[in-house]
Amino acid sequence: MTAIHLVDLGRRRYGEVLELQRRLCRERVTGQRHEDLLLFVEHDPVITLGRGTKATSLPIPPETLTARGLEVFEVERGGDVTLHAPGQLVGYPIFHLSHHRPDLHWYLRAIEEALIEALGRFGIQAERNPGYTGVWTGGRKIASIGIHVKQWVTFHGFALNVSTALDLFDLIVPCGIEGVTMTSIAREAGAVPDLDRRVRAEVAAAFGRVFDREVVTADAALLVPPVEPAADAQR
Repeated sequence: MTAIHLVDLGRRRYGEVLELQRRLCRERVTGQRHEDLLLFVEHDPVITLGRGTKATSLPIPPETLTARGLEVFEVERGGDVTLHAPGQLVGYPIFHLSHHRPDLHWYLRAIEEALIEALGRFGIQAERNPGYTGVWTGGRKIASIGIHVKQWVTFHGFALNVSTALDLFDLIVPCGIEGVTMTSIAREAGAVPDLDRRVRAEVAAAFGRVFDREVVTADAALLVPPVEPAADAQR
């Protein structure tokens, strides 16, 4: 069975990891890289604007947000506006869907299923919301998903609220959904010992089950660009 290589990047600024994703995607498309990757990361406060972002989804001007210490990025993923902040588990699968199932609808539903399974381990009854992408519980949104795919190689991914400061979402209209209430595992499940570590473990295990792959922990050294063949070796 082909493995999914899990790399936990810790806490990183968004722009750095965005460029990393783009490079890893290019390397997979060109055949320089052959493994499926799942990157876990926690970001400093940042707002990202997907291709479907509506003007009404960002009621505060970007320059005002920047002055308040939040970075703002326009990105290629689908979907509307979202927010990342400490206390949120962000996952970026760099998968070649031709080795799974070349079907974007299936892929989105698979990510949702993995998160629903993981949340169930904390006693949270999570579900889909018909007509929307993401994961809800009791009508409150707990995870957002936005992806981009290039020649069947995926990047961008999901954001699961673990212990996020939920008042930050008041700065935006999350995912462009008027009146949505955001929630977190901490709010829904109460005090859970070692919550961040346990969430990472449960989400990784659920990805393995849903995508029918072994998930193996890898060091960040795996992400170093492949060495180009020496000019002499190419002749």
